[in-house]
Amino acid sequence: MRIAWLRDHPWHIEALAAGHLEAFGALIPDWDIVQAIAELRSHTRGCAIPTTLIALDDAGTWLGSVSLLQEDHEHIRQYSPWLATLYVRPAARGQGVGSALVARCVAEAAALQVAELYLYCTTSMADWYRALGWHDHDIVELGPLQVRVMAIRCAAVAT
Repeated sequence: MRIAWLRDHPWHIEALAAGHLEAFGALIPDWDIVQAIAELRSHTRGCAIPTTLIALDDAGTWLGSVSLLQEDHEHIRQYSPWLATLYVRPAARGQGVGSALVARCVAEAAALQVAELYLYCTTSMADWYRALGWHDHDIVELGPLQVRVMAIRCAAVAT
């Protein structure tokens, strides 16, 4: 597996957008496939905010992705920047793809001098992120879901 910038593999954008919409669409009811594609297409730079990283197997098939965003949800703008839309295809889960994407995203944030990076997840995913070094920061209501905002000190990870 290798992790690359989505900007260098744009032919995966539509499939990624569909996966993101399926996985996260309930959190943003007005979000549609056109918006998801446009957002990913706007991630045209490498080590920058916003950007998206993609995990690829040896054949170039995408396994998962993660984004680094300035804002991840209009109702929680008080925290920034964000590790967002971590998605691993069902067939690739349990193989370390997600943890590799998270580690790379945190490293890229550290390279950008980000002191603290945030994410939000369902309570059921919090233990998985804690095992990767994230800590609980807040609990917020987003539409029908209660989500946990978590944070990690990027400088501590980079040293």
